[in-house]
Amino acid sequence: MAVSRGCRLIEIEWPEFGLCDRPPPPGVAAFETRLDAARSAMEERGLTHLVVYGDREHFANLAYLTGFDPRFEEALLVLGRHGDPLVVVGNECEAYLAVSPLYTAGKLRGERYQPFSLLNQPRGDSRLIKEILAGEGIGRGAQVGCAGWKYLSEPEHPGAAHALELPAYLVDTLRDLTGWENVVNATDILMHPGHGLRTTCSPGEIAYFEYTSILASEGMKRMILGLREGMTDHELAKRVEYNGEPLACHLAMGTGDTHHLGLASPRGATIRRGDPFAANFSYWGSNCCRAGWVAASAGDLPADAKDYVESFAGPYFDVLCAWYGLLRIGTPGDALARLVDERLPFERFGITLNAGHLIHLDEWLSSPIYLGSDLPLRSGMAIQVDVIPTSPIYFSTRMEDGLVLADSSLRAELQAGYPECYARCQRRREFMIEVLGINLPEEVLPLSNIPAIVPPFLLKPNMVLALES
Repeated sequence: MAVSRGCRLIEIEWPEFGLCDRPPPPGVAAFETRLDAARSAMEERGLTHLVVYGDREHFANLAYLTGFDPRFEEALLVLGRHGDPLVVVGNECEAYLAVSPLYTAGKLRGERYQPFSLLNQPRGDSRLIKEILAGEGIGRGAQVGCAGWKYLSEPEHPGAAHALELPAYLVDTLRDLTGWENVVNATDILMHPGHGLRTTCSPGEIAYFEYTSILASEGMKRMILGLREGMTDHELAKRVEYNGEPLACHLAMGTGDTHHLGLASPRGATIRRGDPFAANFSYWGSNCCRAGWVAASAGDLPADAKDYVESFAGPYFDVLCAWYGLLRIGTPGDALARLVDERLPFERFGITLNAGHLIHLDEWLSSPIYLGSDLPLRSGMAIQVDVIPTSPIYFSTRMEDGLVLADSSLRAELQAGYPECYARCQRRREFMIEVLGINLPEEVLPLSNIPAIVPPFLLKPNMVLALES
């Protein structure tokens, strides 16, 4: 178990690690590799078909396999053992299919199914979903795996293998075609923290997630450095300078009368000295969050919170630095969960969710980090440093950024293919080790441009937490 070193406040100029251009998107070969991996998983389970459902909120599995993400509507990918897969879309997504390199290369078929469209749009020019699915060979003798965005365990739901989160009209149709017992939940093929296809990132994915992490963290930096008394949360939110890249979740911000609302977006609240403050900003593959107080020193805090640094933010920072030290390939998820559970006890820090999780195009993919988890950390995992304390006295604090674990082979690939990305990660490592004093394993590649920077008093942002030397 990592030991406590204690922490202190130091004054720094926030480092500049540089910006980057958007890296090239995946090409046809990358998507074909992903589809081949999905087919291999299907074959191991005896599945003849994998049916992947998506909508605006639950888009990531479809986007990972095809490069297409539904807008406004629902969509369905039907992947058989052989041949080009079929993606079924509504009225408005039909023209958007060309976003997929597979589709433009003629290696992904498309068909319109108008009930996937919004209410009262035209419905008279498409086949029934039963006809479409039957045309893909789904019938008696087929074994169909369904992938949505969630799977359940037996303790959560008896008969979990057949518990499906896709819309009932689709599940009913599949079961009618094949037989009830032949339709199973296969979401884990893509999302399980131990073996899901999306839980191991390629160099290209790492480069894109670093790009979006830069965007998110630079937006957070502008907000923190520009925060002033009397601003509204709407005025402050403008400082993120959103550039149009797709968002993974809503921008959240809480202060004053809205600080208790958790995931709420800006609502016109005025930023006042002595109030708590938290905000996050998240593009695909990234999320950056900070929390603290609108204050220049402990003197600005409520009377019962004046020991915020000593009693709350400091111990949190100390434990999170120890958490970083455990990020070694092969470490079981239980070790990280136990560290947080034992050293940040619930009755004082109120942590209810996991001590970190995996991130991908969606902000929360899954997590190998929970008490009792024997799932090891692996090379290629993109991890969100998402440990959320809450207190009725001290409010919260946060060090929420993204990172990737990379063994020597993956690091060499990243350096060869994306040398500037690799160099920025190394400069961030140097800052975390040399300035903040964090014992960072060699496999940890920080993606955020404000890595582990935690200013407890947001009106004095150059005062940040660091470990005792």
